[in-house]
Amino acid sequence: MIQKAGQTALSVVSELGELSAFSLFAVRGFFRQRNRVAKLALAIHEVGLRCLPIVFIVGLFTGLVMGLQLYYTLLKFGAESALGTAVALSLIRELGPVLTALMVVGQAGSAMASELGIQRNDEQIDALETMSIDPLGFLVGPRLVATFICFPILTAVFDLVGIFGGYLTGSLLLNVDSGVYWNRVFESVTWADVQGGYIKALVFGFLTISICAFRGFHTHRKASFPGVRGVSESATRAVVWSSVSVLAADYLITSFLL
Repeated sequence: MIQKAGQTALSVVSELGELSAFSLFAVRGFFRQRNRVAKLALAIHEVGLRCLPIVFIVGLFTGLVMGLQLYYTLLKFGAESALGTAVALSLIRELGPVLTALMVVGQAGSAMASELGIQRNDEQIDALETMSIDPLGFLVGPRLVATFICFPILTAVFDLVGIFGGYLTGSLLLNVDSGVYWNRVFESVTWADVQGGYIKALVFGFLTISICAFRGFHTHRKASFPGVRGVSESATRAVVWSSVSVLAADYLITSFLL
């Protein structure tokens, strides 16, 4: 049992080392590529614009639900006027970065892992290496750089739409004064809260896209099955491990920021 535990620990450390080297080499390789702006624009479209509708919808309904739940919770303490504070801080500090990352993983991360896995199985990545083109910088680097641009913006959109959803529920349905709601939002939110949310967004974005790209890129080594079944396995594991890493990183970052 001790031997198995040690082997598992060594395997985890080795995997983390591979993932770190993979991400660093990908970012370094991107800045050595030609036509970097065009590649970055395509990556921003993939990671950012394509995920914007789902982030908008999920943010709106999250705010609507939070407005309902928090109103009846605060009503028990006679503090329903604090609804704006509760909704805004909950979204900006926690739910906004976490749910945004999970939505991007489901939308862009799974597609990225599948695409890279197919390119690996079709030997397209080997062809790039044969032509002396760095596949990490060409395929993965632009997507990692795009995360530093897209994730904070998507998180801000989620937060704003969610706060507006809380306003719709609280003020239009539950008769909370709209002036009180927005006044509490503006008074309670500080730059430290926004900064903490952006830090989480950057960390979550780098983790999720790195894991998804790593799983897809190394499908031939990491998957248990060859061919199409291996690609589906890589995409599934990429989504699962990315989601777990987001929740684990959220706890660690929150413990340091508080």
